[in-house]
Amino acid sequence: MQITPGSATRLLRCGQSGRCRDCGNPIEWYHRSDQHPVRLHPHELPAARVPEACRWHVSSGIAHPAGDGSRWCRLPHSVLCPARDTPPPPPELAGLRRALAVRSRRLIDAGIFTPPPASPPSQTPESVLCRPARPIVQLLYVRYLASRPVDEIQCVAQTRHRHRCTSPVLTTGTPGGVWTLMPATAQSGQLALPADVMAVYDLGPLPYAEQLRWRAQRCAQHATSSTAADLAVAEWEPFDPLRHHEHIHSRLPAAARRRPGPAARHGVRP
Repeated sequence: MQITPGSATRLLRCGQSGRCRDCGNPIEWYHRSDQHPVRLHPHELPAARVPEACRWHVSSGIAHPAGDGSRWCRLPHSVLCPARDTPPPPPELAGLRRALAVRSRRLIDAGIFTPPPASPPSQTPESVLCRPARPIVQLLYVRYLASRPVDEIQCVAQTRHRHRCTSPVLTTGTPGGVWTLMPATAQSGQLALPADVMAVYDLGPLPYAEQLRWRAQRCAQHATSSTAADLAVAEWEPFDPLRHHEHIHSRLPAAARRRPGPAARHGVRP
């Protein structure tokens, strides 16, 4: 694949490389046939060494959870990620996972990668809810699952120094959304959800242009810049209430319930 020389962006829309935020190892982002993103191990492996249930292949830029009949296949990073304790990888992949664990340790020791802090074991359920690690966000009448807290969502634009912009999408001078409880509805014929309502960061009341800025994941400075390329894929994942049920919270964040003054400054409604 190549980028058109006249394109305003320097970013491929599939096979975008990155690093796992949990272990620091390289990954590649692809989309499945249902438009949901998936993180794949960046190298192909001999299909004979990979259990059939773990085989993936990429065709026309789309990742498919099955082998394609060839001698090579791809792997989802979730099977190999050394930061995950469960479920353990199949015995055929244990050696590769150990190699990734060693690489993670080297990255940490060299100061190149800092793993996310673990939640203290004494943390109460209510304190966990005060700042969802992966909030559910609604914009342009569609619900998405964010990859990080709302105030940490980073602009994807390229700066004049050819680095990724470090500004967050939500800043003091820009309008934000409001935390609210919305029905946690499932599609017809699906199993019941663990809650009737869920906390959603609603951007619907914002002007259309502001919602477009959020969906493009750009800060206010780069929102209208047609010359600033994208250096990363926008991290919005279409929200599926069954696949993402562990991110459903039936109560509003504590900041929205207890501190209406500061919360209002961050676009939070009690």
